[in-house]
Amino acid sequence: MSSPRRKQGAPLASRRRALALIGSALLAAPLVSACQPLYGSTASGARLKDVMAGIDITPVPGRVGQRLRNELIFTTTGGNRPGESRYRLDISVRESVTKTLVSTTGDAEGEIFQLEANYKLVSLADNKTVFEGKGVGRAAFDRFNPIFANVRAQIDAENRSARTVAEAIRVGLAGYLSRQA
Repeated sequence: MSSPRRKQGAPLASRRRALALIGSALLAAPLVSACQPLYGSTASGARLKDVMAGIDITPVPGRVGQRLRNELIFTTTGGNRPGESRYRLDISVRESVTKTLVSTTGDAEGEIFQLEANYKLVSLADNKTVFEGKGVGRAAFDRFNPIFANVRAQIDAENRSARTVAEAIRVGLAGYLSRQA
């Protein structure tokens, strides 16, 4: 024989799930509608995808800089050939590592890799800077006894930071270009 509590609990659980779904949909609606201009056309009527593909991304020094550039090239062109260059993107990066979780012996048990990128979008028509911005990415990683594990953990943190900064730059450029290009 089942208790009255169980009988009441089943509909209550399904109502809670339904309310949670409705609540998450209501929270996500403004985010989705805010992102629509980034996938549509620009103020001039050109497709944003085509305008973004026309950005020439200059080489960035260092392994992490190259990773950042590659991420940007892929996200702006979608893996296709770049379009006719109308803009040039200049990026300067600064990397830093902060020790965290220092043990009583003074050894760091964890570190945080931070990548800061200042960028400027230059119009090739008149060689003037039309947009500037900054992207920051941070990724934590643990320190281990084997040296290879430390190197691999730091490289993974660098890659995650580069991906985060590339996405921040892409969104900043898309926001600007959707209003101006």
